[in-house]
Amino acid sequence: MTSAVTTDTSARPGYGQLLRTPGALGFVLPGFAARLPFGMLTISILLLVQHTTGSYGSAGIVAAVTGISMALSAPLMGIFTDRFGQTAVLLPVVLAHSAAVTGLAALALLDAPVWALALAAVPTGASVPQVGPMVRARWAATLEGSPLLPTAAAFESVTDEFTFVVGPVLATALCTGVHPAAGLVTEATLTLLGGLLFAAQRASQPKTHAPSATGEKRAFALSFPGLRVLIFAFLGIGAVFGGMQVSLAAFSNEMGNPGANGLLYGVFAAGNMIAGIAMGAIAWKIGPRRRLILGYIGLTAAASVLWAANSMILLAALGLVVGLCIAPALITGYTMVEQLVPANARTEAFTWLTGSIAFGQAIAVILAGRLTDAHGSSFGFLVPMGATALALTTLLALRAKLAPTAPSRIVSASAQEDAPAAPAKTEAKAPATARTTPSPASRNRVNERGMGHRVPVTVD
Repeated sequence: MTSAVTTDTSARPGYGQLLRTPGALGFVLPGFAARLPFGMLTISILLLVQHTTGSYGSAGIVAAVTGISMALSAPLMGIFTDRFGQTAVLLPVVLAHSAAVTGLAALALLDAPVWALALAAVPTGASVPQVGPMVRARWAATLEGSPLLPTAAAFESVTDEFTFVVGPVLATALCTGVHPAAGLVTEATLTLLGGLLFAAQRASQPKTHAPSATGEKRAFALSFPGLRVLIFAFLGIGAVFGGMQVSLAAFSNEMGNPGANGLLYGVFAAGNMIAGIAMGAIAWKIGPRRRLILGYIGLTAAASVLWAANSMILLAALGLVVGLCIAPALITGYTMVEQLVPANARTEAFTWLTGSIAFGQAIAVILAGRLTDAHGSSFGFLVPMGATALALTTLLALRAKLAPTAPSRIVSASAQEDAPAAPAKTEAKAPATARTTPSPASRNRVNERGMGHRVPVTVD
């Protein structure tokens, strides 16, 4: 079990200070090794199945089933993780995933029908280890009540996007230069080794939250309306990832240079990574809800012009802009979880968002694959445009649900065990309507509001 750290607000809470947090590197480095394969999975499936069937539509179906299975299983995995601990969940999951991926690759090479590949994709997706949410949960437990939390969210987005810079490029190189199945085989191997290494880091795990002795039920993350709104927003982000993967691959083939797919997607992911670094280096003076809406408006506008690209250079430039626009919405959404959901359901909340991205990606892969097969890559790019527009409309209509939950409501029935023994120093600056002993989430909101005036977030 980790304990919250006390952050010296006189220091600059940048990335350097974040990584100097006691015990941080012990889970950050293994966590990166364990999540790198995830950036290889979808593109490896797309390239292998398209190679064996000759159809982006068929490849999209198999990849989509994988994503949907992951989206459905991720919250359940989060619930089990909150209750039984990360190691107890990870060990069987990484073993099952490696076996499932190997089986899917073998079936594809044996020219199995699409329905058989889709069937094999179910356990492949359902067993994807939720390492990203687990790392975020460790940061949330370690930095509870600290102004470093937004920096940690930005750092995690940068880490995610770095895996999506390296992953697709590595998978494309393996599938096109070594063997069509080499991407999936490598993904299975790295998942097994990285997952076991991360699972071995027990000291930094958040404490488990078993049912209370009084029989009171814990609050499930989905019961909080703010999280449900974020899920809709993240569906649109997932659709951008899925639509880009299919359409960039098809565009590269149309240009006669299929190997450029990994480079194009890498440029897109690099834009997200660059924006993520900047997000953690800015002292924000506007609240997270407004940042989320403004970021999503930019993302929708950028995704709306992808279909017009007619050259590699132009598409790379547009992809870079889309990537730059994803990070503000993605990072802010993850940061808001700490304000909207209690600690004993936080891993579950993160897995709902990760699963939402996977589900949006899966649906986009199907739609973009069908449109690309029928009309070409330009029509595939219409999927990110439509999905982000729909998600933005939902976000604007339900933005009131994203207001930070009152301290008396965010604490679940069993959270009395987690309440701090003494109020934080920032309590004096809390609103007059706050409770005498605020929850960790409310103390963090006070810290976050203060960051824009006296604690600038800068890169060390």
